Amino acid sequence: MGDDDSLMKTIHLANIACGFHASDFSIMNKTVLLAKENGVLIGAHPSLPDRQGFGRREMMMEPEELASCFIYQVGALVGFLTRYGLPLNHIKPHGSVYGMTARDMPLARAAVGVAKTFGVAFMGLAGTCHQVAAKELDVPFIAEWFADLEYSPEGKLIITKKHDPVPLNAVHNRVTKLLKEGQVTTTSGFVPLSDGVTDVSICCHSDTPGAVEIAQTVKALVDESNQKLAV
Repeated sequence: MGDDDSLMKTIHLANIACGFHASDFSIMNKTVLLAKENGVLIGAHPSLPDRQGFGRREMMMEPEELASCFIYQVGALVGFLTRYGLPLNHIKPHGSVYGMTARDMPLARAAVGVAKTFGVAFMGLAGTCHQVAAKELDVPFIAEWFADLEYSPEGKLIITKKHDPVPLNAVHNRVTKLLKEGQVTTTSGFVPLSDGVTDVSICCHSDTPGAVEIAQTVKALVDESNQKLAV
């Protein structure tokens, strides 16, 4: 769907679709190789079984059913990683199930439990069931923030079915606010990043219009910030 070749030259981590909302065995193989060639760490990006809706429509899932759904997808990706001698870095749910597991503790425990099964970190929203379940299950947690999505006045992520274009100056301002002040830009102002979170992974979706330019803008700001912190 996106310009994966250009994105891989910019990003540090790749969340790779595992076939249930996008991708297939040939694309997964190609994408893993592309990540390896560019030294990009790989995370599994499992979703609800909804290719027609790109995984951005909610459906009822019992916790055990969700765990099996995720294990099936992550296992497929791990097969390709094993083929090329690469480790799995983390698991991050995709689309609607990302929001579902952020709000619902039994579902969060099921999803985070899959990360525990594979011995990797779980990537999710700080201050939600994601972080709580990771702490409960003693799974490393990677806090995430989104450069190309809106946040509600309360600081909750607004997950949309289709991603609209985002002006680069808006991305620049949001990322700068986050990196310099620890503030999340919302639709009506700013709220602080969750307590205790000092490290954050900044997400750029490959299907957002102008994704490559957005990722390049974010990386330049992140590299600048990291360089200052290192000094």
